[in-house]
Amino acid sequence: MKLPKHRYGRKLNFFDKVYNFFATITGLTVFNLEFFKQAFLPPYEIPEIKKHMDELGVKTFGIVSVTGFIIGLVLAMQSQPVMARFGASDFLPGMVALSVVRELGPVITALIFAGRVSSGIGAELGSMRVTEQIDAMEVTGVNPFKYLVVTRVVATTMILPVLTVYVIVIAIFGGYLAILITESINFRYYIDSVIRSIEFGDFIPGVAKTFVFGYIVGIVGAYKGYTTEGGTEGVGRASTTAVVLASLLILIFDMILVKITLWLWPTLG
Repeated sequence: MKLPKHRYGRKLNFFDKVYNFFATITGLTVFNLEFFKQAFLPPYEIPEIKKHMDELGVKTFGIVSVTGFIIGLVLAMQSQPVMARFGASDFLPGMVALSVVRELGPVITALIFAGRVSSGIGAELGSMRVTEQIDAMEVTGVNPFKYLVVTRVVATTMILPVLTVYVIVIAIFGGYLAILITESINFRYYIDSVIRSIEFGDFIPGVAKTFVFGYIVGIVGAYKGYTTEGGTEGVGRASTTAVVLASLLILIFDMILVKITLWLWPTLG
């Protein structure tokens, strides 16, 4: 698998930056094709995938729990005065639930996940590349792409939807506490309002697109780490650019997937 080389230096001119941009696009495309080529070939390294799901996903529960709670809390606190001004306070639980399920929950969870996981994968694989551990695996007959890249990408793709559902639940609970601070509201009534407001077409597309987001986080982090150059400086660069590129692609693909969702389910608009 031959990937284009990037140009690095203290001061890059305009043409170097343009070259690096197209080199990244080309390299990431080739890297994706290699992933799909390797992913369906045995061995499938199931134990390694489970290990990465634990390391990359379960250990992220703490930060996404706080994030989800704050999302619901702030959204309800900001929206409550506006809804009350128009006499629509009864619709506040449904508005919070729809906002979190459709957009805020999936996207913010993916961005937090990218910040923690994509940088970690980039740094880990980058360190292995500059210390020649990946080259040593090739010499011993182990397929490093299969063992290091495919397992991590599959793990991130599978664990992010689970984290997203968890964040949605926490955010809805945070919204309830925000409303409870200013006015008395029965929890049963709040949950009933949330359930009545959410339909199948709201929940499934929002969670389904997180499979794409999880794949982006994994493949970008793995690509940046696997192709690291320049020693320890290159490891830091791989970690940083992995987060930036993954976050940018998440926002771009979110826009595309929202358009596709509205085309498939016109009633959502």
